[in-house]
Amino acid sequence: MSSFPLRVLTGAMCAAAVEVVAMTTALALYPFGMGADDATAGVRTVEPPDDGTPRVRTLREPTADDIPVVLVHGMSSNRAIFHILRRDLRRAGFPQVTVPNYSWLTTDVRSAARMLAAEVERLCERGGHERVHVIGHSLGGLIARYYVQRLGGDARVHTLVTLGTPHHGTLVAMLPLPHPVMRQLRPGSDLLTELAEPAPGCATRFVALHSDLDELVIPTGNARLAHPDLRTSNIPVRAVGHVSLPLHRRVVSEVCRVLHDAHRPETTAAA
Repeated sequence: MSSFPLRVLTGAMCAAAVEVVAMTTALALYPFGMGADDATAGVRTVEPPDDGTPRVRTLREPTADDIPVVLVHGMSSNRAIFHILRRDLRRAGFPQVTVPNYSWLTTDVRSAARMLAAEVERLCERGGHERVHVIGHSLGGLIARYYVQRLGGDARVHTLVTLGTPHHGTLVAMLPLPHPVMRQLRPGSDLLTELAEPAPGCATRFVALHSDLDELVIPTGNARLAHPDLRTSNIPVRAVGHVSLPLHRRVVSEVCRVLHDAHRPETTAAA
């Protein structure tokens, strides 16, 4: 056996082991991700003055790193999957990270996208923000993309980062699985056909991270985003499984870098 196939095999075996650990971790953390999101760090309000006059909330022009980040989990998951990403985003200078839950019983990406739209509006109203960043894992990336492309979300979302999202469907969805939303993940579905329609003037920047060992997006290249009207960047990730993506240190670091780079002067000028 040549050294190259041996290295590939070793890498695949290591990735599989990490994926098993990630699945076990996600399962163990799942109960802690149920219920309402209690994190409101970074929401700034003006406290009432000592003389008792009414509180006045002022709108402000946020700095780059002050833009809120919304994390959208995948199917059969909840906010617990983002515990590492959320913590590291805050350490990286993004103080307000919100992780709304949607029901695992959700049967339609469009309805979940409408719920996301309402959540983003509440977040912006509460904190006086104009724009947010969104990070979606797996199905969560597709929900966020539908919000941006079809529900006017590009007016709110500065950058959308997707992790292992089947932008062009996955053959796994062809299996006779009981969850109705799986039909929308099949290549050529009505949902994916709608997302392939023209989206002129879409202001959001899209960044898709895709792994060569994603066992749930088949073929793995379907996690790449290609659309003539969208400003897209596709970032390959080596030897990381599907569940591991939001937990893997290398991926988390890359996401933090992407959001910081989104506000560099040359990037803003190019946009």
